[in-house]
Amino acid sequence: MKTAKQSIDLEYKGTKKRLNLRTALISLCMFAFVGTSAQTGTVTVKLRNASVKELFSAIEKQTSYRFSYRDAEIKGKGNVTISATNRELKQLLEGELSKLGLKYAVSGNKIIVTPVAAAASAQPKKVTGKVVDANGEPVIGATIKEQGTANGTITDFDGNFALDVADNAMLEVSYIGYKSQELKAVAGKMLSVTLREDTEVLDEVVVVGYGTQKKGEVASAIVSVKSENFLKIPSPDAAQMIRGQVPGLTIVNPDANPLSTSQLSLRGTTTLLSSTDPLILIDGIPGSLDTVSPDEIEQIDVLKDGSAAAIYGTRGTNGVILITTKHVNGEVPTTVDVNTYISVQQIMKKLPMMTASQYREKIVEGVTGGATDYGGDVNWLDEITRTPISQVYNISLKGGSKTTNYVASLEYRKLQGIIERSDNNIIYPRIEVTHRMFNDKLRINAGLNGSLKKYFDGADGGGYKTDVYLGALQFNPTDPIKDENGNWKERPINDYRNPLAFLWESEGENKETILRMFANVTLNPLKGLNIKYTASRNTFNQTRGYYETKQHSSTTKDGRNGYASRGTRYTCDAMSELTAQYNQVLFDKHYITLLGGYSWLKNSYEDYWMQNWDFPSDDYSYNNMSAGQALRDGKAYEGSVKKENLLIGYFARLNYNYKEKYILSASVRREGSSKFGENHKWGTFPAISVAWNIGEEEFIKKINILSNLKLRAGFGITGTEPSEPYMSLRTITFDHYAYFNNAWLKSICPSSNTNPDLRWEKKEELNIGLDFGMFDNRLSGSIDFYRRETKDLIWNYNVPSPPYLFSTITANGGTIQNKGLEVSLQAIPIFRKDFQWKTAINYSSNSNKLVSLSNSQFVAGTYQDAGWTGTPIQQYTHRVQEGEPIGNFWGYKTIDVDENGYWIIEDEKGQPKPIADALPSDKKILGNGLPKHYLNWNNSFSYKNFDLSLSMRGAFGFQIWNAADAFHGVPAMFAAGWNVMEKAFDPVFGKRPLAIDQPLAYVSYHVEDGDYWKIDNLTLGYTWSINKFFIKTIRLFGSISNLAVITGYSGIDPETPIGGMDPGIDNRYRYPSARTYTMGVSFKF
Repeated sequence: MKTAKQSIDLEYKGTKKRLNLRTALISLCMFAFVGTSAQTGTVTVKLRNASVKELFSAIEKQTSYRFSYRDAEIKGKGNVTISATNRELKQLLEGELSKLGLKYAVSGNKIIVTPVAAAASAQPKKVTGKVVDANGEPVIGATIKEQGTANGTITDFDGNFALDVADNAMLEVSYIGYKSQELKAVAGKMLSVTLREDTEVLDEVVVVGYGTQKKGEVASAIVSVKSENFLKIPSPDAAQMIRGQVPGLTIVNPDANPLSTSQLSLRGTTTLLSSTDPLILIDGIPGSLDTVSPDEIEQIDVLKDGSAAAIYGTRGTNGVILITTKHVNGEVPTTVDVNTYISVQQIMKKLPMMTASQYREKIVEGVTGGATDYGGDVNWLDEITRTPISQVYNISLKGGSKTTNYVASLEYRKLQGIIERSDNNIIYPRIEVTHRMFNDKLRINAGLNGSLKKYFDGADGGGYKTDVYLGALQFNPTDPIKDENGNWKERPINDYRNPLAFLWESEGENKETILRMFANVTLNPLKGLNIKYTASRNTFNQTRGYYETKQHSSTTKDGRNGYASRGTRYTCDAMSELTAQYNQVLFDKHYITLLGGYSWLKNSYEDYWMQNWDFPSDDYSYNNMSAGQALRDGKAYEGSVKKENLLIGYFARLNYNYKEKYILSASVRREGSSKFGENHKWGTFPAISVAWNIGEEEFIKKINILSNLKLRAGFGITGTEPSEPYMSLRTITFDHYAYFNNAWLKSICPSSNTNPDLRWEKKEELNIGLDFGMFDNRLSGSIDFYRRETKDLIWNYNVPSPPYLFSTITANGGTIQNKGLEVSLQAIPIFRKDFQWKTAINYSSNSNKLVSLSNSQFVAGTYQDAGWTGTPIQQYTHRVQEGEPIGNFWGYKTIDVDENGYWIIEDEKGQPKPIADALPSDKKILGNGLPKHYLNWNNSFSYKNFDLSLSMRGAFGFQIWNAADAFHGVPAMFAAGWNVMEKAFDPVFGKRPLAIDQPLAYVSYHVEDGDYWKIDNLTLGYTWSINKFFIKTIRLFGSISNLAVITGYSGIDPETPIGGMDPGIDNRYRYPSARTYTMGVSFKF
C-alpha cells in the first residue's frame, strides 16, 4: 500500500516553480549516472532488518535532508542491517545504497534516490529529442535511459537530449513528480516526449508553528495549499487564491470596492468584543492579507484547531494563516518572470429603482405625498458609475549560486472601481537575499518588502463615501443635476443631498506606506541542532488630506463655507524571536524533535487628526489648515492619541513518532501581556495532539485500494487579548470643566474603573479527524469534527457606584460554544496522456451558542442588542441572547396587512396585532445572518496546452435583512420626496400595497432567505513553449469572476458581511458588487 510519504513530492509538481527547481537539479542529476554526489556531515544509524524507508527516516531525523523516491523503485530491494557511529553521510549512502542497487543525487535539501540499471548495450546509434510537460514547458534535468543498461543522459536547459544507443533500443524517460514513459529509439528523427504529472506524491512539507513537518507526521487540523493549486484568478489579496479550498475557513468579499480586502472567519464566532480575524504570518513575520503581492506567494498553510495554533498563544486563538513567499535554493541560473493582466468590471445587479417616467406616472395617478415632478430626467446611478479598467504588472527576478540566492520583484497595480473616482494605486517592492557559509552550518536571510498605496479620499479619511451610492438610489429622478445658475441642485429635505456634489466637490488623497524589514540567522552547530534568531520591524505610515469645496452640500446646506481635515497615522510592530530545535533518534525507531523558544513583540500606534472650516477660498484645499476660522472660534476639533503594548512569550514543543505509525505532539506557551490587569498578566496555553497512521499497519496494507489512513485527535487552549491596551487601568480625561473663581476651567477626572483581575479569554478546543487516500491517492480527503468553548469572555458590565467610581467596568464573565463538521474530498477522475480532470469538494458547518454573559462576580442581563437600522427607523437589528446563537435578527414578525395597508404583526402570544400597538415584548427572532452550511467545488481541466478552471461555492441556512428593500421598496419614501423601487406599490401578502403613510419599519417582511450558489470563477488559458529569443514560455489566459449566482434573494448580492454581532445586513449604502472580466499574459525568460 502506498502512502503519501511514498509518492512523488508535490514540491516538484508546481508549474510556477518547476523551471527553477529543474534548473537547480540539472547539474546535480548528472552525478547520478556515475553514482557520485558531494555530501558532508555525519550520522549515527543502528538498524537491524529494517526497510529502506526506515533507513531514510533515520537519516532525516538527524539532518535537514529529505528523501525523494518512487515506491515501486525501492520495493523489494531487501532489508538493511547497519551499525554506524558518526559516519560520513556520503560514505554511508554510497555504501548502503550500492548494496541495494540504488544510487542518489542531491538537490538543495532533497536526496533523490533511483535504481541502478544493468550493463550498457553496444552497437550505438545517436537519437535526439525534446522533453516537455503538459503545458509545453521544457523539462530540465529529465532522465533519458536506454532500457536494460546504465547508458543515459539528462535533458538540457531547453529540454533537449542526445544519446548513443543500440539498435532496436527502448528509451525510458523519467523525472521526479512525473509518470515515466517508454518509447522506441529512432535515429535521425527528433523525438518528442510529453511527461504527465504523477498522481503519487511523496510526503509534502506542511508549514506549522515555528517550523515544518511532513504531512504524514501532522496530528492536528492543518490544510496546506500549494501555488499550483491556487485559484488562477486576478486576486486582490492572498485569501482569494484559496477561497473554497479550506473547509471551515469562510472568505467573503461582499463588494467591488478597490480598497476592500477579504473578510475571514475560521470555525465560527469565539469572542464578543475582541477581533475574530485569524493571525496572518508571512514567512514567520506578522502581516495582513494585502501586505504582500499575491503573485509572490508560494504556499498557504492554515492552522485550524487549538492544538496547532496554541504554540502562538493569544495570537492564535482565531486560527493561523501561514503565508510562504517564493524562494530559491541552491545553484539556480537567473530567471525572469513577467505577468500582466487587464480587468474590466460591470455591476452585477442593479436595484430596480423608478425611472423619471415611472415617477411622474405615480404622481399623475395622484400618489403624491411629498413627491414632486421637477421636470428632469436623470439616471443617477449612471451618473456616478463607470466601466472601470484595472491593470496589474509584475516582474520578478530569481537566481543564485551554491552559497547565495536572491529574489527581487516589483509589482504595480492601478485599480479602478465602478463608482467614479474610487481607485487604488499600489506598488509592491520586494528584495530578499540568502547566504550560506561553513558548509551550510550558518545561514543568513534578510529582506525588505512592503507596499506604497495612494487612493482618492472622498470620505474624510475613509476612501469611498457611502453617501454617493445611497444618494444615487434615493435622489428624485425628475430632479435636474444642476439649477439654472449651474450650481448643484439641492433640496431642503433631511439627508437629501446631491450625490454628484458629494463626488466632485470633494478633494482628498490618502497615502500609505508599509515597510517590512526582517533578518534571520540560522546556526547548525551540531547534527540535529538548529538555532534560529529572527528580528523584524513592520511600520505603517499614512497621511490623509480631505477638503469639501464651497459648492459642496456642507456649505450649500450646512453653511460651513469650505471644510478641511488632515491626519496622520503611524504604527510599528517590532518582533524578536529565538528558537532552538533538536532532532534525535532513540533506540532506532523512536524519532523525537524538541523545540524551545522566546518571543518578544511590541506594538505602537499613533494618530493625529484635525479639522477646520470657514475658509476664505478653495485654493489651498487641505494644505493651509490655519486659514479656516472654525478652529479660532472653538468650533472645530483636533486630537491625537498614542498607545502601545508588549507581548512576551516562552514556548516549547515535543514531537514524537514511532516508526511513523504512532505520532504525538505536545506544546506549551507561557505568555505575558501588558494589556491585562496586575493580577493576571501571564497565562499558560498547553496543547496536545496524537495520530495513528493506520495505513502503516500490516493488516491495512493488505487492502490494496487504501493508500493512506490516519486517525487524529487534538486538544488545545488559547487566549484572547482585549482590543485596547489600557482597559484594565484607571484612565483620566480632560473633557470636563469646573467652575472656579468666576471662570470655567478644564479639569482632570478619572474616566474608567480599574480592574486588576482583567484576564485572558480562554478558548478550549477539541478536534477529531480522519485522513484517507484510495486508489494510489487518486481519491483522498479528510473529515474533522471540532468543539470550541470560550470562557471568561471580556464584556462591559454595569456595576454599582459607589463602591465603583463609574457605573460600568470591563471584566471577564461569559461563555460561548462552537461546534462543527468539516469534510473535504479531492479526486482525479481522469488522468490520461492529453487530458486531465482534477476536482475538489469541501463542506463545512458551524453552530454556536452564547451560553452565558455573566459569572458569579459580574452579572449582566440575559441579552444585548446590536446592529442599527439608521434613520429614520432607528431600531436595533440583532439580539445577542443567552442560550441563542450569535447573529439572530430581532424585531417584529409581520404576518399580514389590514384593509388600509398597515402592517399586522404577531404579538408575544402569537396573536395578530396592528403594528401601531406593538410593544417591545412583541419582538422575536426573525432569522440568523450567519450561514449554517458552506459548500465549495473546484475543478481544473487540462487538454494538451489548454487549461481550464472552474470554481463554485455556496452558503445555506441563513437570512439577510434587505435594507434597501426596507427603505426603498415601500411607498413611505415616495411620500417623503425620495425615489423608490418599482415594486414599492405592489401588493403585500397578495392583498394590497402598503399605505403611503405607513412609516418605515424594521420587520420580518424584509428579512429574506439568503441561500446562494455562485459560479465564482471561470478561467481558460493556453501555454506556448517558445524557447527562442530568450523566451521560454508564454501563457495567455482569460477569466470571468462572479460569473453567475443562483439565489432567491431579491437584493444586490446574498454574500453579506459575516463579522461582529450583526451579520447578514445588506446595507443600502453598500458599494456595488461586480462581475470582472480579465485578460492576462505571462512570460518566462
